Amino acid sequence: MMNVRDRLFALRDEAYGDFTAKLVPNVPRGNIIGVRVPALRKLAKELSGSAEAAAFLKTLPHAYLEENHLHGFLIERIRDYGRCLAALDAFLPFIDNWATCDSIGPACLGRDRARLIGDVRRWLDSERLYTKRFAIRMLMNHFLDADFRPEYLARVAAIRTEEYYLGMMQAWYFATALAKQYEAALPYIEQGRLEPRTHNKAIQKAVESRRVSEARKAYLKTLRRKAPPD
Repeated sequence: MMNVRDRLFALRDEAYGDFTAKLVPNVPRGNIIGVRVPALRKLAKELSGSAEAAAFLKTLPHAYLEENHLHGFLIERIRDYGRCLAALDAFLPFIDNWATCDSIGPACLGRDRARLIGDVRRWLDSERLYTKRFAIRMLMNHFLDADFRPEYLARVAAIRTEEYYLGMMQAWYFATALAKQYEAALPYIEQGRLEPRTHNKAIQKAVESRRVSEARKAYLKTLRRKAPPD
């Protein structure tokens, strides 16, 4: 019987692995098998609830990008909030790239937002890059509509970082906030409360959004700042 890693290598696509390596440059090519996401999700569905999956979730750290993706997809299939949270807290410290971080979205978290916001605040206080990135994405996905609070904008804006992948998530969050909570988010742009690169990327993403009106896009363009050289 093949183990989980053998199953992943059986799904290997070298050309796709080369393509993936370009998208996730901080992961060495030798740590990328080359498995497409639909195949990973299908495997997660097949393994979910099995003893093999339970053993795999306890085996950290993983060697390959696709093992991390699969780990996240197995966590997504946990329906109980408490069990899902425990699995996430065990896994988040081992996430080392944006692709794995952004692929995880357990549905059970969104069904209990009153509980989730406490965990989001805790993750925001983490010193780990991708734990913070995950927290911001949870705020973006679940707390920019009916459960929005202006204080969440302040929490994200308060993060000061030179980490590219964290700054880009801040920008994505504010661009989405400009689409969904324009009046609350706009002062952060007008007052220059974000770091220049994050500020400009947020404007860029908002201008590219179909959810932002043309008039607002025109105004946002006037608020671009001169970013420091790399």
